[in-house]
Amino acid sequence: MVSRMSRFSPPAVFRCLADDTRARIALLIASEEELCVCELTCALQASQPKISRHLAELRNCGLLDHRRQGQWIYYSLSGDLPAWVREILQATLEAQRGWLHDDMQRLETMGARPVRQVSCC
Repeated sequence: MVSRMSRFSPPAVFRCLADDTRARIALLIASEEELCVCELTCALQASQPKISRHLAELRNCGLLDHRRQGQWIYYSLSGDLPAWVREILQATLEAQRGWLHDDMQRLETMGARPVRQVSCC
């Protein structure tokens, strides 16, 4: 079993985020708090299998959590992420919004986005 310390070591985190698609996914999720596969395929203009493969890798790295709501699976940043990882994602998001501009614009104009149910507890 991989310890929390080694799972979130700088080399492990940066290796996971070194791929362009995975970095974009992580930053979009950091920006939106939660996204499903269909939203990511629209934003990144990529196939569902490609997005799912990268989401699985981000989950295996410990960067993402997921939850099911009906037919949808929503992905969010892991609750176990150390503060330094969240700070890096947030700083990158703030400094590099232009890098994600087209992705975020496609997401904002996406028709028929799934509706998230809000739980009271």
